[in-house]
Amino acid sequence: MQAPHKSLVLIGMPGAGKSTLGVQLAKSCALPFIDTDLLIQQAISDTLQNYLNMHGYLALREREEQQLLNSHLDHAIVATGGSVVYSQSGMQRLQKIGVCVYLHIDFATLQSRVTNQSSRGLAVAKGTTLDALYNERLALYKQWATHTINCVDKTQETILTELEKIYRQHCIAKAN
Repeated sequence: MQAPHKSLVLIGMPGAGKSTLGVQLAKSCALPFIDTDLLIQQAISDTLQNYLNMHGYLALREREEQQLLNSHLDHAIVATGGSVVYSQSGMQRLQKIGVCVYLHIDFATLQSRVTNQSSRGLAVAKGTTLDALYNERLALYKQWATHTINCVDKTQETILTELEKIYRQHCIAKAN
């Protein structure tokens, strides 16, 4: 008898490709795709940036944590918000339901991809630079990752192949 599949959870900085690669991986593995940022937006009936502007970054992080703890995320490809790693209970839940893969990008890649910092809904204190955010989160991603994929100078196809390999090796239940 086969046990249920585990989820594969993508963590990393904004612009790392969590949503883009997550959709592609879900298609290739025939699994549902869940974007936790979209779940939050549906729950609040607003954009992350509007919520952030009205309630502040700590309230957005708390909302993200509650979404993680209360959503059905099993047997899926899950793309998380970049600030997910600030929540110990949220990350513990994600590790319990599956494998957390950190999509690592370097700062130059982040800078080239995140050009809309003021409207992207980043859960950070006002005045925090992208460089400071990157350096602050780097250790947290490494701490919570089950696997790390260095995405620097790799094509989406190459990264997707690595993700599929991790999924096959660690998420598909073996027959008893």
